[in-house]
This record gives sequence, C-alpha cells and structure tokens, in this order.
Amino acid sequence: MLHSKDHSSKKDNLAVTAVALQDHILHDLQLGHLSVADYSKTKIQKKEKRSKALKRDAKAVVDTGLKKSSQSPKVEDPEKEYVLDPTPPPLTLAQKLGLLAPPPLPLSSDEWEKVKQRSILHGDSLQPCPICKEEFELRPQVLLSCSHVFHRACLQAFEKFTNKKTCPLCRKNQYQTRVIHDGARLFRVKCATRIQAYWRGHIVRKWYRNLRKTVPPKDAKLRRKFFEEKFTEISNRILCSYDTNIEELFSEIDHCLAVNRSILQQLNEKCGHELTDEDWERIQVQAARREIYECSICLTPLSLHGDCRRTRPRETVLLSCAHLFHHTCLLALEEFSLGDSSPFHACPLCRSCYQKKILEC
Repeated sequence: MLHSKDHSSKKDNLAVTAVALQDHILHDLQLGHLSVADYSKTKIQKKEKRSKALKRDAKAVVDTGLKKSSQSPKVEDPEKEYVLDPTPPPLTLAQKLGLLAPPPLPLSSDEWEKVKQRSILHGDSLQPCPICKEEFELRPQVLLSCSHVFHRACLQAFEKFTNKKTCPLCRKNQYQTRVIHDGARLFRVKCATRIQAYWRGHIVRKWYRNLRKTVPPKDAKLRRKFFEEKFTEISNRILCSYDTNIEELFSEIDHCLAVNRSILQQLNEKCGHELTDEDWERIQVQAARREIYECSICLTPLSLHGDCRRTRPRETVLLSCAHLFHHTCLLALEEFSLGDSSPFHACPLCRSCYQKKILEC
C-alpha cells in the first residue's frame, strides 16, 4: 500500500516537473498562446487589469471658468538614456518550483555604466550594426546587458524572427536593454569633421587659385602661359571698357568740329583783314618804345633807321604784335615751323598770329 502511494506521488511530481519545464520553454520561446494556462482566460484577465488601470488613472475635472496659465510643454532631452524593460519578467512555474534559476535583477546605474564602458573599450559604437552591417548614424541604438550594441529596429526584428530573447552575438538569454546615443554622437562628430575638412579644402583651393593668378610660376612653359592669359585678360578688359555708342561718338565729333570751325573763324577775323598805314605807324611807335635793338632769333643787332653804314645791311621786319626780327631769320623760322601755314604763323615771342612789314633803312 505504501509502495503504491510512493509510486503515485513520484508520478505526480514527475508530471508537475514536466509541465513546469514545458511552460518555461514555451515562455522562453515566446509561445504564450501554447501555454498550459487557458489563453482566453489570460486575455480576459489582461482586459480587466487594463480597465481597472484606466479607472484608477481617470480624474474628474471641474470647469471653474477661470483661465489657467498656459504652461509650455516639457521638452525631454533627446539624448537621455533609459532602460526598455525596467521590471523583470514574471517567474515561470519551473522557476517558482526552484527547478531553474530566476531571471537576474535589473541592473543599477553603476552597473549599466560599467557595461557601457566595456562597450566603449571594445569600440562597438564605431563599428557597424552586427545584424544589418550598416552604420548606426542617427537611428535608435540599444545596449544589451552583455555589452553588445545593435540597432533597436534590428534587435526587435531579430527577436520576432527567432521567437527567442537571446543576444545575436553571445547567445545570452534574458538580457536587459538600454537605449543609448553613442553612435549618433559619434556620427555627428564625423559629419562635422567632414564638413570642416571640405570647407578648409575649398578655402585652400580658392587661395591657391588666387595665388596662381597673381604670382607667375617658375617653369618656362607655365610662365609663358601665365603671361599669355594676363595679356588676354588685359586686352579683353580694354575692349570691354570701350564705349560702343555710335550716336554719342558722332555727336562728340560734330561738337569738336564746331569748336574748331569757331576757332578758325576767330583767327580769320583776327588775321584776315589788312592793316592800314596808320596802324603800322602806331605799331612802329609801340616797337620803338620797347627799345628792341637785336633780333631775338639770331641775337645779332638790327639794322634800323640811321644805321645803314654797311654796304649790304640785313632787312628788318616789323610784326603786327610790335616785335622786330631779321627778315631772313623770320623766313627760316617759318620754313622750320612745318605745322603752321600762312597766314597762321605764330610770333616766336608772344605766339600770336601776325602780319609783317619790311622796314626801310
């Protein structure tokens, strides 16, 4: 009798152990719908718990009609790190019976800091994601309690595909996850470094191009090409600076011609009329007052009235401007002045147009 009771109790214990282990495996593989517990009951219990939580969180609001001070919404730090599963999962039947070890307790902040330092030491954030083999960039990143780093979306897809919560690298079960931003921070530094490098390169290239435009190179071929480009640039600049307004050019030419005609007309009026004998007497008196005794061209004495002792004296000429010269000297000067033409010869002293009269000894 006792033997049969012991045998039946052993069978019961073995059956309970088998059921507990089976339940643990199903929970471990995330197959809760195949658990020993009734799925419909657990679903109803979850709905009841959710409704009770909503009732507990609901609060009555009384509208008093008073305007409340508008408070700006709190802006959370985008680089704040937090744990995704702060509470450990519920114990399975096998863990409650002591057949398997319970899940580890949540890590403290100091323990998470040690895990993070170990990940930084290995350089996991500098490497691509082990699942998708792409850079972390600005996408959400998670750190596991085993110090391995993945994309959050990649880890969720891996868990959904395998139906098991194990690390893709070290196969550790029941890990804890923490959202970090080391990859995004490193990516920003990398982008800033690239931008600075491109900007500095642009500045240096611009400076070098300006230097090449101003300083001639030492090589003969490059030096020749440099000066050819300079001459071409100067020629183009001169051509571009010309005014191509034909109407304005013609109007300016007409104005210059009108001015020249007026000057010629004044000269004709001044030098065109013949001087009378009275005018010549007045001019001769004026020349006598100046006491001119030598030619200003050859610097030799003039042959005036009462000074005809020489057999062949040189003729003296009187100009309308009351200056005296040797006639031969004045004729030589007029032949030498190629730019002037009669009657527009200029006096050698006062540079005015003149008429001349030969004085008798």
